[in-house]
Amino acid sequence: MRRTQLVPGVALAAAGLLTASAAMAQDASFPPAGTSDLKIGVVTDVGTLDDKNFNEFSWNGAVLGAQMIGAPEPQAIVTTASADYAKNVQTFIDQDYDIIVTIGFAIGADTLAAATANPDVQFIGVDQFQCYGTDCSGEGAPANFQSIVFAEAQPGYLAGIVAGSLTKTDVIAALGGSNTIPPVVSYMRGYENGAKSVNPDVTVNLQYVSDDLGKAFNDPAGGTAFAEQFMQQVPEADFIFQAAGKTGNGMLQAVCAARAADKDVWGIGVDVDQYLSTPDSSACILTSAEKKLQSAVSQLIVAISDGTSEGGNVFFSAANDGIGLSPFYGNEALVTPELQAALDAALAGFVDGTLDPCAPVACTP
Repeated sequence: MRRTQLVPGVALAAAGLLTASAAMAQDASFPPAGTSDLKIGVVTDVGTLDDKNFNEFSWNGAVLGAQMIGAPEPQAIVTTASADYAKNVQTFIDQDYDIIVTIGFAIGADTLAAATANPDVQFIGVDQFQCYGTDCSGEGAPANFQSIVFAEAQPGYLAGIVAGSLTKTDVIAALGGSNTIPPVVSYMRGYENGAKSVNPDVTVNLQYVSDDLGKAFNDPAGGTAFAEQFMQQVPEADFIFQAAGKTGNGMLQAVCAARAADKDVWGIGVDVDQYLSTPDSSACILTSAEKKLQSAVSQLIVAISDGTSEGGNVFFSAANDGIGLSPFYGNEALVTPELQAALDAALAGFVDGTLDPCAPVACTP
């Protein structure tokens, strides 16, 4: 299997286009648009572009990548239904785009089909592991398709160490969007393994919202109701890690409401630093399990521009600063020397390969 590693350096209708200026201002430190003529398009997962999470920060990575190579501003098609994935990708192909970034595991098959049928177009798929060749050896990977693969279990494990170390009740939880999405399962099972590595007595509740991806990842009100119901059923849970996109933002709001009502409970964000991205929930977010979406997408755009890109799966992990744990923002006093040592040891184990975050509980769905 090819294991390339790189060193880090207003939602519209499904067929609508959004310019980069709506999400991220041009940075004067990068070359002005026009020095590269590569046209970059982004097809989101089901949801919105301003989800403060997965879609938005992948999009920001495309904007940053365009700035870094001096390309015109990217445009985005916001997917409103999974049945539109292929159609939305084809829209950019028909408009002669050079680079098409697609976001999310569920759009992976349509992205691979488009890459195979259009070898002159470059594709970047976020969270889209592809099994090429016998035993996923990598043989036969299209040269024009780079799949970004994050080691979600690693930041999940780190978040689990935090929750398992700091829980006062020995009951914690992870609430995910859908167990049909492997990265979500990896986050949550890594969280369970991390918690139990420091606290064998902890009970880790894993619950999923729905197999309907709209409900699972694009329903803040539903997420709030789901988390409220969970906290009623399991009132002892004092740490709730969410891995459910915009639905998860609603879960965090439920945690904040409970905390404001004097319930001793903390939320843990996902994918990005949600203390910063969802400031309305910052009062109850202790930390977030991050994967560096913006950095990864921008790196691969630069690689395409300078001719160093290779087709296949491109892995981001602790070994190349592709994942991490967000700061504790005023709650650093909770990080005891013992907790810090456990986090440091886990990171070191990820880097040198001696620690498997998917053990003893496997991270496969």
